[in-house]
Amino acid sequence: MIPPSSTFASAGPFARALRYAWRVPLLLWHVLVHLPVVVLTILLPTGGIRLAGGERLDHRMIRAWQGGLMRVFGFRVRRVGAPLPDATLFVANHVSWVDIVALHSQRMMGFVAKKEIAGWPVVGWLAARGETIFHQRGSQESLGGVLDEMRARLREGRSVGVFPEGRTRDGREVGPFHARIFLAAVEAGVPVQPVALRYGAHGEAQTVVAFHARESFAANFLRLLGEPARSADIVFLPPVLPGDADGRRRIAEVARERILEAMGQAPGRRPRRTREQVDADAG
Repeated sequence: MIPPSSTFASAGPFARALRYAWRVPLLLWHVLVHLPVVVLTILLPTGGIRLAGGERLDHRMIRAWQGGLMRVFGFRVRRVGAPLPDATLFVANHVSWVDIVALHSQRMMGFVAKKEIAGWPVVGWLAARGETIFHQRGSQESLGGVLDEMRARLREGRSVGVFPEGRTRDGREVGPFHARIFLAAVEAGVPVQPVALRYGAHGEAQTVVAFHARESFAANFLRLLGEPARSADIVFLPPVLPGDADGRRRIAEVARERILEAMGQAPGRRPRRTREQVDADAG
């Protein structure tokens, strides 16, 4: 369990006001000036040009914009390890909407995300343009369609990112991983690379970045905009290669254990599974 941290509490209303005075203009510039350049790059045929290293121009622009958004919010991003270059299922612990921005700043991937994100300002638009696969939570029919799309993309050589916990929590622990979501990687024969997302030194700010009780996206967005600067570690861990683990459930367990180790939590500790999670994995 990651204890709540008072170290990262705001130094007071005056300090928070100063941060807003500095960051709000930066955010407006980033949205009103930088974002149109990204949009233009996406819409023009030249967006598909391959740069040195094989990355598409429009993908590089999206990554750069997302990295800039992290800086606007005061996050000092540090990448540990390296993402696999080919078709990969990336799986990460889920803390907040910031997770998608953080991962997109490092590697282009189509995320599986809840359908509600499509309606979020700026983030939702970019998520859609970033090849996000939207899922209606609680719908088995929607999940079946998501798995089909994931499998097709992986077989085409494209990468997909998922949060196997299925939802955000309060930042105190990493929940159980839904094994069914790993089926696409098993059937496509691609590796699974776990990614640990740590906010603050040693992950001490997980509870700060996470949604608070009954906190909306807008409220979380505005609160984080006024928070003190902090580190954000994106830790790419050793992948689980096809054939290294026996089936999707074991892959899910190994991926979660590696993330727990990177977070400094005991891998052997497993939160109690709900009936819905058991039914979903059996489906």
